[in-house]
Amino acid sequence: MSDDDARHDGTDSEPDEETAVRPRRTGWRRLLPTWRMVLGAAVLFLLLIVGGLTAGYLLVDIPPANSAAKAQSNVYLYSDGTELARDGDVNRENVPLGQVPRTAQRAVLAAEDRDFYSESAIDPAAMLRAAWNTVTGKGKQSGSTITQQYVKNYYLGQEQTLTRKAKEFFIAIKLDREVSKDEILQGYLNTSYYGRNAYGIQAAAQAYYGKNVDALTTAEGAYLAALLNAPSAYDITAHPENRPRILARWNYVLDGMVKQKWLGRAERAGLAFPALTKARASAGLSGQRGYLVEAVRDYLTDHDVLDEDTLRAGGYRITTTIDRKRQNAFVKAVRTQLMDQLSDGREVDGYVRAGGASIDPATGKVVALYGGIDYAKQYVNSATRRDYQVGSTFKPLVFASAVQNGSVTQNGTPITPHTVYDGTDKRMTVSHGRPTGFAPGNEDDRSYGPITVTEATDKSVNAVYAQMGIDVGPDTVRKTAVALGIPARTPSLASSQGAISLGTATPSVLDMTQVYATLAHHGRQLPYTLVDRVAKDGEALDLPEREETTAVERAAADTTTQILRSVVDGGTGTAAQGAGRPAAGKTGTAENDKAAWFAGYTPDLATVVAVLGQHPETAVQEPLYGAAGRDRLNGGDFPAQIWADYTAAALTGRPAHDFDLRLQDGAEPSLSASPSADDSESASASAPPSTGPSGSADPTGTGAPTGTGAPTGPTGAPTLPPMPTDVPTTEAPIEEFPTVGPPDVDDYAQRWGGG
Repeated sequence: MSDDDARHDGTDSEPDEETAVRPRRTGWRRLLPTWRMVLGAAVLFLLLIVGGLTAGYLLVDIPPANSAAKAQSNVYLYSDGTELARDGDVNRENVPLGQVPRTAQRAVLAAEDRDFYSESAIDPAAMLRAAWNTVTGKGKQSGSTITQQYVKNYYLGQEQTLTRKAKEFFIAIKLDREVSKDEILQGYLNTSYYGRNAYGIQAAAQAYYGKNVDALTTAEGAYLAALLNAPSAYDITAHPENRPRILARWNYVLDGMVKQKWLGRAERAGLAFPALTKARASAGLSGQRGYLVEAVRDYLTDHDVLDEDTLRAGGYRITTTIDRKRQNAFVKAVRTQLMDQLSDGREVDGYVRAGGASIDPATGKVVALYGGIDYAKQYVNSATRRDYQVGSTFKPLVFASAVQNGSVTQNGTPITPHTVYDGTDKRMTVSHGRPTGFAPGNEDDRSYGPITVTEATDKSVNAVYAQMGIDVGPDTVRKTAVALGIPARTPSLASSQGAISLGTATPSVLDMTQVYATLAHHGRQLPYTLVDRVAKDGEALDLPEREETTAVERAAADTTTQILRSVVDGGTGTAAQGAGRPAAGKTGTAENDKAAWFAGYTPDLATVVAVLGQHPETAVQEPLYGAAGRDRLNGGDFPAQIWADYTAAALTGRPAHDFDLRLQDGAEPSLSASPSADDSESASASAPPSTGPSGSADPTGTGAPTGTGAPTGPTGAPTLPPMPTDVPTTEAPIEEFPTVGPPDVDDYAQRWGGG
């Protein structure tokens, strides 16, 4: 057989080289793609991307301007469907770029897009980074250049959809090729929203500084640039509690200008935060309407129902939880009980502000909200601002925390309504046998001596609650306060140590209403809501889930209610009896009498009222001494009277319900006059506290205790046990529990202005 025959026969031939090095794949390896398949798929993918981008670029044209200039109104409704208000009036005046000071232009670039003049219309890396941060929970970020933001503002809309983002992408690329950078920046400055219903930088200059844009200083331009990041939240007049964030953003803008060599370091060092003019509300939002609309907007954006841009675009029909009749009753109560008592002849009467909120404990719905006398005259919402101390209305939270955590006094006695404390004025508090350095005075420097917790609550004795706060532990008190409904980021809440028990934190009126509604609901917290329904074009949006949770056990909440009933029955809150309903509540006064509070509830309604002192021009917090012709204002005066008047009207026609209380062990009302010495506490005892769960008992009725404990001493007052022989001396080490107040709002308000 020839060699050729052998080759063709194949019986004796050697395998070729390719067959030798590429054996047939078997088993699971047959499922893996070859490198040719991977390469082919990658090429196909790239071709698809290029083809898609090309098609998108060719198919997506630059559209005419969107309807933002003729933006729709949002319609806000009362809970019964009647109209509350409309918004949507657009305040805009376009100006040429040459009219905007170069420093203001560069401030905007420093804030939003520092490489605007050198970069392309899109920044893929920034977009991917923003998408990753959003997905990983670091907050929603756009990653958009100024060109993309201008396209969104002027040509498209604010909806957060992939279709809109894709159009924005292609239009931005086209626009960057067909229009100069100066024209894009001019359009961006004229279409951006700055808050205070100001669209465009000219309207913003008027809204915040009362001047035309060409007169803006560097510091003023930097603030307007800072607003672009969060217009509503960064309005320092409306949200003075956001001062640290606002100043940080303002400094970020100026430091960016220095970094880009647009501003000298010496000039930067000499800049101070600029004073703002008073805010002016839209005529359509005068009276209470503006406060209600503002609160609802904040609720929708804070709870991610709608973002600020989308909501501002309009077209939504928003049904609120506000009960029209109860809202009117609140306005009437404030007018008749407070405002009608003021006189133009007393300067201090011009400082008076009022705020109030009312929540149905069973549903968590905010049924009424009083923000001030008129949104067009007093721009800041007194119901939602967080910059006034709540004073003694915080004390019930300390007691609730004590019961919830089974806290004991320094000598190991469980804390109940009958526990006796030393109410001596400026008495040094102690912790584990050592003085803390915290010795607050009582109101009017009055000493009470041995006094039960119930009586100390009736009379709002600081010395007792200061020691109780140490016994429970400031951190434990803080955790209970947050569980009951005070936001964890409330100014001064985290920084206050021993002073936390005396109400140095500054939650809003609405925050405190949430807390007292939780107590009224037997310790079950149902997060409040201001919105029943949101719809656009007939389609309803999803509202946030409001899961009911246990803030404190029922025994803790109900025992707190018992001592708060005593405050109304015979303590500082007797004016609340005017509601004609079983009621529990607590009065409170801020440091230097700059605010007076009454927080209270019936089984059916929780309401908080605050009377605040603020200078009408400088926005400085002012004492209320002499207001309405009275030497001083206390929570038991106007706030409790307003509360009673409103509550009576709000519950008219509804049957009165008594409190159904289940008390902690040892909290049951007693017929004897006072507790025995064995149940009292020694402020100096060094025994470490022990803990245990709060007890509970069968329903015990609803009245406040008519007596306390056991036999009394010779004077008829409860007595303390003998002082131990190892009382610490003044040389003992001191634990630090400093009194920490709220931010120094007076200092910065003088420069920022506000109403």
